[in-house]
Amino acid sequence: MTTGTAALTVNNVSVDLAGRRVLDQVSFSLTPGTFAALLGPNGAGKTTLLRTLLGLLRQRQGTIDVLGQPIRRGKSPLAYVPQRHEFDWNFPVSVADTVSTGLVGSLGMFKRPAAQHWLAVREALSDVGMLDLANRPVAQLSGGQRQRVLVARALVQRPQVLLLDEPFTGLDMPAQEQLMDLFSAQSHRGTTLLMTTHDIPGALDACDVIILLRTSIIAQGNPLDIAADTAAWTTTFDVRDGSAFLRQLQVV
Repeated sequence: MTTGTAALTVNNVSVDLAGRRVLDQVSFSLTPGTFAALLGPNGAGKTTLLRTLLGLLRQRQGTIDVLGQPIRRGKSPLAYVPQRHEFDWNFPVSVADTVSTGLVGSLGMFKRPAAQHWLAVREALSDVGMLDLANRPVAQLSGGQRQRVLVARALVQRPQVLLLDEPFTGLDMPAQEQLMDLFSAQSHRGTTLLMTTHDIPGALDACDVIILLRTSIIAQGNPLDIAADTAAWTTTFDVRDGSAFLRQLQVV
């Protein structure tokens, strides 16, 4: 993790959906090169926060700055890796073509990629270890390969801030470890990553910052301090003292 001007600053953000407060006065700041995990139970507001950061939802109050500049609704400068089920893998398109769709925001819907854009596609595929499969139809890929393609589609934008929504869902352990190594490598290159995940041991092991969310921020800090904060985990996940869940945290 590097230091310097904040890459992402969330200040006192609240979001209401269907008349219900989903996020309440959420504040945190991440410096360039930070790999942060956003942890919480289902319904805690994690996906709502990502969608708000992307400018897809309007906050009731608060501000969001990326590299010192406020985001605009629908025009977020962040790159986003969705869950695999959000992409149509039966569409007859190659791996390289799929990655090139990450450039639509800068190219526009109808402009074809030029030579420099295909070079960026190759670089992104190389980053995720998929260059040798550039011409393969995406329908023929394994789950882990598909997730890496989605990561490459985000990396082709050369983002400074990358949002990851449950990237390990449905993947076996080797695929999870490969992706975690990939994310760590990106943070070492200076990219700031914010990841939602249910892989709590993996997050505590690999991430620089842990953020516990349940509508509001319950706790945030380095993994060692957060892992030891039993009260924060019981509040976030509504588990009792002495539960197997808490005992596992002490082993990590």
